[in-house]
Amino acid sequence: MSRFARTRRVLMWEEAIPTNHHLPYLEFHAFEGTTVQSIRPRVPDRWSREEQEAALSRLLDQMLALTGIHKPVLWFYTPMMWPIARHVDPSAVVYDCMDELSSFRFAPPELRQREDELIAASDVVFTGGWSIWEAKRNRHDNIHPFPSSVDTAHFASARRPQGSEPHDMASIPRPRLGYYGVIDERLDFGLIAAVAKARPDWQIVMVGPLAKVSEADLPRAHNIHWLGQKNYAELPAYLAGWDVALMPFAINEATRFISPTKTPEYLAGGRPVVSTPVRDVLRHYGDLAAVHVANGPEAFIAGCEAAMQQSRKPGAWRDEADRTLASMSWDASFAAMAAQVAAAARRRVEPAPVDRFPAPGIRRGARGYDVTICGAGFAGSVLARKLAEDSGQRVLVVDKREHIAGNAYDHRDAAGILVHRYGPHIFHTNSDEVVSFLSRFTEWRPYEHRVLAQVGGKQVPMPINRTTLNQLYGLSLSTDEEAAAFLASRAEPVADIRTSRDVVVNAVGRELYETFFQGYTRKQWGLDPSQLDKTVTSRVPTRTNTDDRYFTDKFQAMPREGFTRMFERMLDHPRIDIALSTDFHELKGADRGALTVYTGPIDAYFGHRFGHLPYRSLAFRHETLPMRKMQPVAVVNYPAEDVPWTRITEYKHLTGQVHPMTSVTYEYPSAEGEPYYPIPRPENQELFRRYDDLARAERGVIFAGRLGSYRYYNMDQVVGQALAVHRRIAAELRPAAAAALGAE
Repeated sequence: MSRFARTRRVLMWEEAIPTNHHLPYLEFHAFEGTTVQSIRPRVPDRWSREEQEAALSRLLDQMLALTGIHKPVLWFYTPMMWPIARHVDPSAVVYDCMDELSSFRFAPPELRQREDELIAASDVVFTGGWSIWEAKRNRHDNIHPFPSSVDTAHFASARRPQGSEPHDMASIPRPRLGYYGVIDERLDFGLIAAVAKARPDWQIVMVGPLAKVSEADLPRAHNIHWLGQKNYAELPAYLAGWDVALMPFAINEATRFISPTKTPEYLAGGRPVVSTPVRDVLRHYGDLAAVHVANGPEAFIAGCEAAMQQSRKPGAWRDEADRTLASMSWDASFAAMAAQVAAAARRRVEPAPVDRFPAPGIRRGARGYDVTICGAGFAGSVLARKLAEDSGQRVLVVDKREHIAGNAYDHRDAAGILVHRYGPHIFHTNSDEVVSFLSRFTEWRPYEHRVLAQVGGKQVPMPINRTTLNQLYGLSLSTDEEAAAFLASRAEPVADIRTSRDVVVNAVGRELYETFFQGYTRKQWGLDPSQLDKTVTSRVPTRTNTDDRYFTDKFQAMPREGFTRMFERMLDHPRIDIALSTDFHELKGADRGALTVYTGPIDAYFGHRFGHLPYRSLAFRHETLPMRKMQPVAVVNYPAEDVPWTRITEYKHLTGQVHPMTSVTYEYPSAEGEPYYPIPRPENQELFRRYDDLARAERGVIFAGRLGSYRYYNMDQVVGQALAVHRRIAAELRPAAAAALGAE
């Protein structure tokens, strides 16, 4: 906060202190050496909690009026303060969650509810480490972990010779093993007693105030020294007198999410560290030679012995620790936090975005067109750009919809949230050529797609992986080999694999097939998996590792400003005209070029001469909800047949948008409606081949895209197909291109 105080006025509102005065009042106290002020409210001790909170709310208003502060940033370290400040009109609300306070001893029963309210009202949430971020991340759309930083210069003074030792430690003999910090239920008093008993020649020095424990709770021995609270400036002097620094934390609910700030402070002071297996200590420091993580008294004592050997010969272990500390400054943490707070404040005052992206204007030139393209989706738009830019063709792009981008169209809904009108589109590819082409029209936001399946009362990773198996069956499979053996024990070999059912049953057996695939496939396709080609379920792998990504492509990202913006830039070319809300089949002859690119349904082009090709359609129910997040990942599948939708998509996961509300889409497969998915059955492929024969004989027409090829393509595959089509026809177009470029 002292860093924020360089540019802002910072007031620290502390917990209320009871008083026997008959009226509530405020005390203002300065923090020495800074402009930060401590506000200590005093409330009559005879008042009820409700009366005290009402008084605190009035005192807060009084303080704001006295200081002339309007629209403050409200920064909360505890949810218990939320009721007294919820009425204030802020420029931003910050919840800085350092610990899971509800797990502490004597935690108020209302704390969880108040935290729910505070999280819902917060513009940004910070957490004091990665473990607590993992626990809270699904509760807010703008939450950021800030593991402990360190004032390296301050604690590094412990490495230099000290003039004299603190008076209350000077008479304690060596070796000394020390701890500083709050002394509360998070410490393992039994471990401290066991170490002291096993090694009576070691002196254990404990520095810090008592909280929620009493003197009677502390283990006593001739070699355990409780020195009480010291101020921050004194800590390096104590640290300098220790041979080993200790973190004897109990492993319980109160320490499940802690990220101790003392770890980097001890290391900055040049002391090797011995800790119990706290998750964030293992995560961030477990690989350092200077940090010994031990579970149980014997291992802890062994860790202390090893650390004591190190302390006599500082060298490589200390250099390694220093390299880690070099990237952990409070200045870097402050800069990142300040940027998030500033962005949060801007979002509160920025005007509401338009309800949808504007499409490029319809430009109808006086000259005729060389190429007419039916469809402004991926296939049509990519070919339009390549034909106009590389081949000099004048291109008319026609689409019956009122927008470009095809099924990838995204727009702002009424709440201002970016949504996909036709269901989620997640971009992934292994093609460098495709990425290079599209990157001309968009920047990218890295995104790795994860899907959960709702199975009974559980949400488990999909595709099936080792985590899925462990959660579903209550197992503890720990290796790929164990998972493979389990799946092999469930598999039911199918001699002749022809259908989607055969693929899954052969790999994982009937139970997993019925749990994850049977119901979902019946809903999605309107057919039993035994009636569908094997390619349908072959697209979904089964894994023996814990990789929970839906895709494994080397490039996975989303267009930073959305798909529609990318299409706008792609189609923004002087030789491209666009006609929206226009039926290609009703175009006048003057709008028809010598070459046609048709990306609509191939059977529609030929007037359904042999009958309609079967497609599966989709219906969507879009909802906006008054909450930050609805589900932990972007997509949750619902394989059960008694649930009418197949999946629910929450778009803010895909886009990274920060918004106090969230928008979701329920997806319902349908036999009626616009064509989405070609139905993969042998008789359908035979019907397509008859249309394909007509297409091959149709001069001056190229059929492309998912509908024009009657094939299920991912977005990158459609782009790749369009680029390949252009390469194939480019040579034939060169004379026309040269003439067109010469005329301009």
